[in-house]
Amino acid sequence: MTDPFAPLARALAERGVRYVLIGVSGANFYAVPPASRFVTDDYALFLPPDPDNLVRAWGACEEVGGELWLTDEPLDRPRARWLAERIIERRAVTRVTGAHDLKVDLTLVMKGFEFEAVWRQRRLFLVESIEVPTARLLHIVASKQAAGRLKDQLFLATHQDALEQLLKKPKLD
Repeated sequence: MTDPFAPLARALAERGVRYVLIGVSGANFYAVPPASRFVTDDYALFLPPDPDNLVRAWGACEEVGGELWLTDEPLDRPRARWLAERIIERRAVTRVTGAHDLKVDLTLVMKGFEFEAVWRQRRLFLVESIEVPTARLLHIVASKQAAGRLKDQLFLATHQDALEQLLKKPKLD
């Protein structure tokens, strides 16, 4: 079965988009064996506050048939640099929906972290032979703790033992 994220990961790589996978989808790369993965229905991509990079990310999403949303409305057109600058000023999230129930958040915020720091320490994982830059598990967990959202608190409490075991494995983080 094809990973629903693979076509987008390929398009992002081909366009030279800088991002790191974060959130539960990022934590899943550290879960071994795959049967111990955490349940999530979306992917969260942390992007730098770079309008040209964001425009390339939007283009990659459109290339694979993704629909782009800003809250509950389609993202305006033209999807050019000036729009990306407004999105970055507001640190707004662009939501992408696509085939095979693909849901992706393009976010400019990772609570407690700046993009460049996470980028420097990223790990690369393969999805159908495509390198996916992924935040360190420690960064993902620390960000979820700092965010303080109910859904993050529930995730951390529910999976505390598994996360602690994963964080103890030096090869994985």
